[in-house]
Amino acid sequence: MNEISVLNLILEAGIVVKIVMLILFIASILSWIVIVERSNFFRKVKSANDNFLRKFWSGKDLDMLYKEVLKDESLYGARNLFKNSFEEFNSFKDVNNISDLDLETINRSMRVSIASDEEEMNKYMSFLANVGSVSPYIGLLGTVWGIMTSFMGLSDATQATINAVAPGISEALIATGMGLFAAIPAVIAFNKFTSESETISQGTLIFAEELASIFYKQSVNKSNDI
Repeated sequence: MNEISVLNLILEAGIVVKIVMLILFIASILSWIVIVERSNFFRKVKSANDNFLRKFWSGKDLDMLYKEVLKDESLYGARNLFKNSFEEFNSFKDVNNISDLDLETINRSMRVSIASDEEEMNKYMSFLANVGSVSPYIGLLGTVWGIMTSFMGLSDATQATINAVAPGISEALIATGMGLFAAIPAVIAFNKFTSESETISQGTLIFAEELASIFYKQSVNKSNDI
């Protein structure tokens, strides 16, 4: 009696089941690549934001902080918002009286920065969502097909026994297992990254309100000095 192993069941599976398994294997590999890339991305963004906010609230001169931010090649979150809005604010430094329209221009720059950050943070999220939602159904398709093939093979058998259908059912169930193996990490990662993205966006929104207040106070003080 030949020993039944997972590898043998995969190799001896039908062409349809093999295609299903190959699709799920590729989806799983790609999802893990995305998970690693997004994990590194969010870790770097959170670390850089924490360092920036610590320097910002320590009372460091904004011009010096702006020069430090310019040295970074990739800016997201509070750093990106500060850079873009401070550039707008500086463009009005020679204006004697900063109007409400000028302040609205700065606020619009902040909203654009937040929107661009959200777009970058949501990158590949739709892929993870699709893998998490579709993979179980693809695996189920392979399972149903494999079971159908196994029972169809019984028509040529003289005696229907569990030994006759067990290998076919086993190889079919592997497809469902692979579907879940691909889906579960993708769903967990999608939920985790979505939560982290929302946390960063919420923190950036709060920082934007506080920064806008600082700009407003500086514009009022400048107007009073004239």
